[in-house]
Amino acid sequence: MIRLDFQPWGESLAELTDAARRAEDAGAGVLWAPELHRSAPVTAAALAAATTRVGVGTGIALAFARSPMLTALSALDLDELSGGRFRLGLGTGVRRLIGDWHGMPFDPPVARLRDTVAIIRAVVAGAYTGEPIEHHGEASINVRGWRRPYPPVRERIPVYLAAMGPAMTALAGEIGDGWLSHELCPPDHLAETILPMLRKGSARSGNSPEVVVSACCSVDADAAVARDRARGVVGFYASVQTYADLFAEYAEQHAAIVAARREGRAAEALAEFVPAPMAAAYTLSGTRDDVAAGIARYEGLADAVKLSPPTHGLAPAQIRAAQNAIIDLIRELA
Repeated sequence: MIRLDFQPWGESLAELTDAARRAEDAGAGVLWAPELHRSAPVTAAALAAATTRVGVGTGIALAFARSPMLTALSALDLDELSGGRFRLGLGTGVRRLIGDWHGMPFDPPVARLRDTVAIIRAVVAGAYTGEPIEHHGEASINVRGWRRPYPPVRERIPVYLAAMGPAMTALAGEIGDGWLSHELCPPDHLAETILPMLRKGSARSGNSPEVVVSACCSVDADAAVARDRARGVVGFYASVQTYADLFAEYAEQHAAIVAARREGRAAEALAEFVPAPMAAAYTLSGTRDDVAAGIARYEGLADAVKLSPPTHGLAPAQIRAAQNAIIDLIRELA
């Protein structure tokens, strides 16, 4: 049976951690904390403190927005707080986000991420020994005369990489303990596009990363209601140039979404351009049986499916309804 992971939502951290506890009780495998409106490490700390058994991960933390050493120290703290349940999920973000929002260097992203992961692993492995920590590249470190005086829970913390393009996905296959997708990754896209790129990287090193597919999930007894909730998420991703190739089968709708965005339409207000079949094609949405069948299509392709409620363009009550239905589904299927 494929593992069912969960990305909890909440208007407050109290609501978010309540959802996390309920998901743990329902049998979720790993709880993932994204980074956009909240800090991923802080959210992961809240998840770790609120639970006792379920895995906890950043899904994802921005790899270039913090120094690699600070990311490593946060990972060590989170692994200690969770009792060895932590997984460090990292992603590059996009050039404009990293440069304009965070004022940090982005290029060259593949080499920079490779060096960032190498430094994080060196700090995690060597922080307690007091040995010099040194790495030179697009990201560099040179630490001498420093020792973290707290024994680590583990000498190696799993690192998961979010990736889409050929070079970055191959890197995840080569050096990652796991690979994470964005929220829209249909089984055919995973099988035909992503897995070959992962295998290309794995062939270089003999590595075999865990494959975690992320899926926007909306469940309702009325399939139309469920898919209507999911339309905004699809509209948002279709408006981002990075994901353009994913929407080849819906070229007309994709063009309309891009045009609306260029004309000033808010990213949260694109649902009207997404017909129900398009929402169904890119999300796990519909009745309980529809969604269960959609999850089953990932068997043999992915190790886990990370379920998250739709949020784009929805009122909090709608998001809560979607989230509660996911937790109920996990209880039935896990």
